[in-house]
Amino acid sequence: MQVQNRPSFLEAENHQYAGTGGVSENNARAFFVPAFRDSRTGKVEISRFGDGRPAPCHLIDGLPDDWVTERDPSGRVVGIKANVISGFVRLGQFFTRQEASDYMEHLAG
Repeated sequence: MQVQNRPSFLEAENHQYAGTGGVSENNARAFFVPAFRDSRTGKVEISRFGDGRPAPCHLIDGLPDDWVTERDPSGRVVGIKANVISGFVRLGQFFTRQEASDYMEHLAG
C-alpha cells in the first residue's frame, strides 16, 4: 500500500507508540479504527483517503475542510488545526493512542 500524506507529527507518534497498541498494526485485531478528534468540539472522524474511502492508518487527506489549515498546490492537505488529535474508534468510542495502548496491554495481561 502506498502511504499518502504522513505528516511528521504522525510519524513521531508512530515512533513513540511503536510496539504497542497505540499503532494500527497492533490494535486492528481488536477492532480499533484509525481516527481523529477535534479536542475543542469533540467531533470524531474516521481516517480516510482523500477520495473518502476508510484508511487503514492515520492519514490527513480525508479530514473535514474546517480542520484543514493548509493545502499544497495540488490540493493535498499539509496542515491541520493543532487541536485535532489522532487516536482510534472502537465500537463507537474514541480512544487516544495512549488509551488504545493501555487497552491492548490489558487484553494481553
